[in-house]
Amino acid sequence: MSGRNDKSPRRLGIVLAALALSLVASCDTFNPRTPGALDAFTAEQIYQRGEFELQRGRGDDAAYYFGEIERIYPYSEWSKRALIMQAFSYHRNEDYPNSRAAAQRFIDFYPADADAAYAQYLLALSYYDQIDEIGRDQGLTFQALQALRVVIERYPDSEYARAAILKFDLAFDHLAAKEMEIGRYYLKRNHFAAAVNRFRVVVEDFQTTSHTPEALHRLVEAYLSLGLTDEAQTAGAILGYNYGSTEWYADSYALLTGQGLEARSIGDNWLSAIYRQVVRGEWL
Repeated sequence: MSGRNDKSPRRLGIVLAALALSLVASCDTFNPRTPGALDAFTAEQIYQRGEFELQRGRGDDAAYYFGEIERIYPYSEWSKRALIMQAFSYHRNEDYPNSRAAAQRFIDFYPADADAAYAQYLLALSYYDQIDEIGRDQGLTFQALQALRVVIERYPDSEYARAAILKFDLAFDHLAAKEMEIGRYYLKRNHFAAAVNRFRVVVEDFQTTSHTPEALHRLVEAYLSLGLTDEAQTAGAILGYNYGSTEWYADSYALLTGQGLEARSIGDNWLSAIYRQVVRGEWL
């Protein structure tokens, strides 16, 4: 009951503000985007109009109203609130550069504010929400990882840190997926050395992702094709130790035993160093 009553005045205020601006806008000569058109309205009225536009799904219009508060009432509490809402409105409208710019301004102006964590999170999302396709430029993924790391390290106790950790792991996995995609491309075209380089990156730099078992199996395939049996057997040994119940180990085991080999660490190579560290705990 109390929560409902608390919200009613707020909803009424939004409606009244919308009506007030709508009545003015009904005049043929009024255009809210004309310079100075909103100067006669209070910050609260303009803010409520921005909220109203958000509810209508018009993120660009909402961002305009919130931006006008920053112009007309700079350094006010309403201006601070409007700036974070402007960043959110732009993001809702998928205008990521402007969302990022508004979020960065908030961080610069109000670094100690309670909403600074959310501003940093929005900034990170402006990169993250554009990396859904593996084939796209991975520069966005790196930028998303950097921005998400800032959220995690600078605001570790915030609710946004927890969300940032989940997205960081997904973005990290995304980079590994890109390396795997390129590695498979080379492997299918018998460019085995180039394929090894890509799968090695996954094993060394993205070992905590879901792609490591397949990367080790592909290394077995590539090294066997190159005639490098020591490396192939060692890759199989690491795969068997860490992912022995997977289909990737079963396939690698079949490949190795089919050539009279076994999954064991042998020789002195980069994979045998990993085997000593991971399996035997012999850190060099």
